[in-house]
Amino acid sequence: MTIILSVNAGSSSVKVSVYETSSPALSPAQLAEASISGLTVPPAAFTYAAGSTRAKNEQVPHVDSQESAFDHILDRLQSVESLPQVSDKHNITHVCHRVVHGGDYPEAHVIDDNTFHHLQDLTELAPLHNVSALAIVKACVKLLPKAKNIAYFDSSFHASIPNAVKTYPIDPKVAEMNKLRKYGFHGISYSFITRSVADFLGKNIDATNLIALHLGSGASACAVKDGKSVDNSMGLTPLAGLPGATRSGDVDPSLIFHFTHDAGKPAPGSSQKMHISQAEEILNKESGWKALTGTTDFGHISSSSDPQCRLAFDIFTDRIASYIGSYFVKLDGNVDALVFAGGIGEKADVLRSRVVEKCRCLGFELDQQKNEGVVENTVQDISSQGARHRTIVCQTDEQFEMARQCAASQTL
Repeated sequence: MTIILSVNAGSSSVKVSVYETSSPALSPAQLAEASISGLTVPPAAFTYAAGSTRAKNEQVPHVDSQESAFDHILDRLQSVESLPQVSDKHNITHVCHRVVHGGDYPEAHVIDDNTFHHLQDLTELAPLHNVSALAIVKACVKLLPKAKNIAYFDSSFHASIPNAVKTYPIDPKVAEMNKLRKYGFHGISYSFITRSVADFLGKNIDATNLIALHLGSGASACAVKDGKSVDNSMGLTPLAGLPGATRSGDVDPSLIFHFTHDAGKPAPGSSQKMHISQAEEILNKESGWKALTGTTDFGHISSSSDPQCRLAFDIFTDRIASYIGSYFVKLDGNVDALVFAGGIGEKADVLRSRVVEKCRCLGFELDQQKNEGVVENTVQDISSQGARHRTIVCQTDEQFEMARQCAASQTL
């Protein structure tokens, strides 16, 4: 029996899901999930569900870091009577870590000393993302010495992006030396989406073409041709492309130097482990619809009549529609489905309606009753009967996708 933990560590939260599987041919079964949020806005809050045992937003004031959060989650899961599979932590065989930036790694990689040091080097490319994941890896090595730690990269799914798409028109020697190119992100989610939608459509993955949208606090678009990524709206870092809750998305690169004269100086949140410039801080954490509206709550933004909320909503839908049009051309109009996923993509029927209306000329059209209904299935068709191309909602699950890949692998 294989017991797998899927770990997703952010700057202010840690999420852990527990899976069990007995065969590579079988999908892993989820046994429990737990999370701690609010690490940067204490007191932290603990939430978990394991069978009938549940807790929600239980304050844990002693938890103040990714390491202590993982330690607390592991202790609590071990104490759940209905979860005997992890009562002995040595039963845990694999720990899957979501790592945002994998550089040139084209697939998941067992974390040994060499891998860990390589990922440390990549923190210069993704200081706001990889640091949290590596902190959890160190905690896992200490707390679960017998478990195999495996890194799953958000960038790996996009290793298939063609050179003409991923290359920036800058000095090639400087680009190669500093690893400056488009990498693309949200790849674990797009892997889940591609596989799930292909199965729903009754198609082989390698014959599936999609325009997929992962829309949440961080948002991106992806063109999938023959089951592989050929473009992603994100670039060298997740900052590029669509705006998000606190990210600007694409802006004129010179803008930041007019915004502040201190763009290259260290940000207040910078540290020895995490080197962040003022420019990175402003464009990643002080922009997006929070800058426009004062809130990161997109549900409020999409239902508000406030002019700034309407502007933020219009900006977001405009940028999304632009990527859909671009990717429609990139796929030569051969599109099996337009897919909405992520917290906003799955829940915001008003946004889906506006975006699809903007793309009506391409052959996308919604059934409004289906669009406004509850999304109950992993993949759900919301397109109208006469539409030339399908529109689909997919409830993506990055935790499960990591566990599934781990269980199915013959080499990890």
